[in-house]
Amino acid sequence: MTEVVAALIWDRDKFMICQRPATKSCALLWEFVGGKVEPGETKEQALIRECREELNITLSVGDVFTEVVHEYPDITVHLTLFNAEISEGVPELLEHNDLKWITPSEIPNYNFCPADKGILKKILKK
Repeated sequence: MTEVVAALIWDRDKFMICQRPATKSCALLWEFVGGKVEPGETKEQALIRECREELNITLSVGDVFTEVVHEYPDITVHLTLFNAEISEGVPELLEHNDLKWITPSEIPNYNFCPADKGILKKILKK
């Protein structure tokens, strides 16, 4: 099983979503920023590194919002979604195709990665 981390970043009533690159798996689907945990990293360290690499921002990582396990055809992921805030920087698209700040009511307007569907239901109930 692959350990993956992601960030739920709010700005008032909106949260950040990122569109995956056309060249990667789940091409052009929307997701929360994050990535794989490397050997020797804590989940929090991995999330901070991934956000620096993908968006050139520094995160302040909070508590765990939720965790999900999802089986894709080629990989099983254990995704830990953390509440987080941007402590430094303005998001830049270094890897993603696009970035949006959306309200929970706008979730149905976007096609998300399958592993995120349960998380989105939880956000809608919040």
